[in-house]
Amino acid sequence: MRVVSGSRKGTPLKSLPGNLTRPTSDKVKESLFNIIGPYFDGGIAVELFGGSGSLSIESLSRGADQAYIFEKNPKACSIIRDNVEKCRFTDQVHISRNDARNAIRALPADIQIDLLFIDPPYAETKFYDLAERIAQAGMLSERAIIICEHEKQLTLPDAYQEFQKTKNPIYGNSAISIYMK
Repeated sequence: MRVVSGSRKGTPLKSLPGNLTRPTSDKVKESLFNIIGPYFDGGIAVELFGGSGSLSIESLSRGADQAYIFEKNPKACSIIRDNVEKCRFTDQVHISRNDARNAIRALPADIQIDLLFIDPPYAETKFYDLAERIAQAGMLSERAIIICEHEKQLTLPDAYQEFQKTKNPIYGNSAISIYMK
């Protein structure tokens, strides 16, 4: 696993050994970022299930200003910290060892999220409702993109508030549902 493009292109990233986390493959990550826009002009990324932090790191490498990463596993948090330090993004990343369900309370009250990544363990389908809760809380910017990675058999809602599902590409056993205004 590595940073696919941008200012930190090619930087190798670590992930937790075993099957406790399921990092997004480089192929899927590259395809995803080609869909949502190869490069960004600022903005805030929020990754609710950090794992290795690779989606936030990729966003920063491609021009996002800041990232907030939530991960409740302490070992995964340590790996995220290592990856962030290796990529020299320590001043731009806020790592919260916290359950994703606490994100609304843990994020700054006036935050305007531009990229919201939701990639929970596949068996935990209840967590996709966090997109609805964050949209209801008014924490998404006008240009926000919600990205949900899930098993291809799972069908997510057509919309979260005013954010409509615009794409749903499938990669092997994984699918990505992308929502925009």
